[in-house]
Amino acid sequence: MNKALVGGLCASLIVGLTACNNEKAEITTPDTSKTETAAAVSKVLGSGIDFANFDKSIRPQDDFYNYVNGAWLKETEIPSDRTSTGAFYDLREKSRDDVKAIIEEVAATTDLVAGSDEQKVADLYRSFMDTDTLNKLGTTPIQAELDKISALKTKAELVNYFAHSQIIGGGTPLAFYIDVDAKDSSRYATHLWQYGLSLPEKDYYFNEGERFVNIRKAYVEHIEKMFTLAGFSDPKASAEQILALETAIASKHWDVVETRDSTKTYNKMTMKELATLAPDIDWTSYLTTLDVETQPDIIVNQPSFVEGFNQVLKDNELATWQTYMKWQLLTHFAGEMTAALDNENFEFFSKTLNGQQEQQPRWKRGVSTVNGVLGEVVGKVYVKRHFTPEAKERMQILVENLRGAYGESIDGLSWMSADTKVAARDKLAKFDPKIGYPDRWEDYDKLTIKADDLIGNNIRANQLGHVKELEKLAGSIRKWEWHMTPQTVNAYYNPTMNEIVFPAAILQPPFFNMEADDAVNYGGIGAVIGHEMGHGFDDQGAKFDGEGNMRDWWTENDLSEFAARGKALVEQYNGYAVFDDLNVNGELTLGENIGDLSGVTIAYKAYKKSLNGKEAPVIDGLTGDERFFIGFTQIWRAKIKEESMRNRVATDPHSPAKFRSLGALSNMPQFYTTFDVKEGDAMYIAPEKRVKIW
Repeated sequence: MNKALVGGLCASLIVGLTACNNEKAEITTPDTSKTETAAAVSKVLGSGIDFANFDKSIRPQDDFYNYVNGAWLKETEIPSDRTSTGAFYDLREKSRDDVKAIIEEVAATTDLVAGSDEQKVADLYRSFMDTDTLNKLGTTPIQAELDKISALKTKAELVNYFAHSQIIGGGTPLAFYIDVDAKDSSRYATHLWQYGLSLPEKDYYFNEGERFVNIRKAYVEHIEKMFTLAGFSDPKASAEQILALETAIASKHWDVVETRDSTKTYNKMTMKELATLAPDIDWTSYLTTLDVETQPDIIVNQPSFVEGFNQVLKDNELATWQTYMKWQLLTHFAGEMTAALDNENFEFFSKTLNGQQEQQPRWKRGVSTVNGVLGEVVGKVYVKRHFTPEAKERMQILVENLRGAYGESIDGLSWMSADTKVAARDKLAKFDPKIGYPDRWEDYDKLTIKADDLIGNNIRANQLGHVKELEKLAGSIRKWEWHMTPQTVNAYYNPTMNEIVFPAAILQPPFFNMEADDAVNYGGIGAVIGHEMGHGFDDQGAKFDGEGNMRDWWTENDLSEFAARGKALVEQYNGYAVFDDLNVNGELTLGENIGDLSGVTIAYKAYKKSLNGKEAPVIDGLTGDERFFIGFTQIWRAKIKEESMRNRVATDPHSPAKFRSLGALSNMPQFYTTFDVKEGDAMYIAPEKRVKIW
């Protein structure tokens, strides 16, 4: 889909896509036979620390984040076509540059075979870059869909169109998806999730603060401009109708804290129970269009939303819904039509909402489109060029060292009973680490891509994606499937698969440095590995067992102890001020904060174990422990536009980067010892108030 709805969490042979000397692209197989153990590396390793970023006018005991990153924060400007810059974001730019080189190499190749992966990559990119054709086409590519909306005669047909709109990549107030059944990880199940809003979160529709009032005013003006550019009738009245309808939908939405509660969002219903919950929605029509009408049940994530949406559907006339669905279609495909629509879409969603001053160069967005539609085709080549067998092997060693340290930490917990420790150990042993790239690549054979049909390309990709999702319902669990491409700078934990996944692109400095000593790597990628493992034991992940089933494997007393530690962490992060009028939401960010604290704690333990009782070398004047903590803090180096930061605090389950460092380290006794943190220092927390979970 053009705007992501909701996801479920979430190599023996690499086939590379390359351009040869004769300018014809062909499939080649890279040689992955050469391996080298980390122990065999004999060259002198550096510290991996970027000292130019330090601000030594700041005491590390008061603000370790600014001590490590302060000079960089003072000197760095956010590029005008971005809302953020920093370790994660700059590495994403590098990945995009690397992917651009692959795409442009293929696009410059002559005589591509029709239907080949190479042809699809080249023509998808060309279809995005060909702005002359897009300007000539205007809204013609979505006209057939606009006509379908205009032709709707009943609300039953409208509900049918909700389903159709999702399949093609348009907007919909009901988000349908297929994912593993959280209470039966041996099967896939159908799910429903609340959707239908254009503003970031429900509070944006109701908050009477000046910023939110201005955003709503600008949103109505934006819709009016978009309708005018598209040649739609009565733009001003339509814009006001759309805001009113989205406000009604928003009133039924759960807030961001409720929606991350995996217990509350698991509500399995029969189709008869679904019809009773919302009797005015033609579920037979909706589910038949989605081709899931024979499924015995469906998991409704927010039942009160579905029930409330039933009333919103009744209360608003068909004509109002038709206006809303035309808006959903227009806004979802705006970036793929004329320059005027694309620019106006940017002006509101990127500039007004997030503070981005300039539109990204067209090629950057073209690369994102290719990554979104044909990500694993490009990923094959990316892996061949940018990820070595040596890096994968060293990562595997790190993962297993972290697993071992986590096990020892579980064994040593004073607050957890023996029975719960056995279950926790079992889950840890069953973690499935995936590193670099998939063992099995996605198949795009059935996807048709044309160089002059951008919206058609995306619609066909969405339709094929829906078909592939439907196939899951009749098959076994796809343990091989990845939810990120190799060129993605990120990582994730999937509770229903009990897997931790690290794409190739994040395995670069400052996270993972093949030229650096272990200390900085354990502080960087080691903490990331520990973070993802930590999600298996955060406030939500801890509800799932080693097989990926949501069940209670805790004793009552242990669960109470665990909850108390989580509550203390919530209170700690609630106290962090992002701006004078805005603090971190400790409840929303609890899972990620547990992940950060667990990650750096376990990574430190694993680093110490890796020394095998020996003293770490002093490198660049720093001890191993100093390098570890600096390595952890430098990966969170970031600057973000205020508008974007405010949106993130409202919607993002991750704390702002500064507090991901300060919050975790303030709870670690080893940090206090290493940097001589004492009572009276700004980072000091009294020992009895420090949080230790794992």
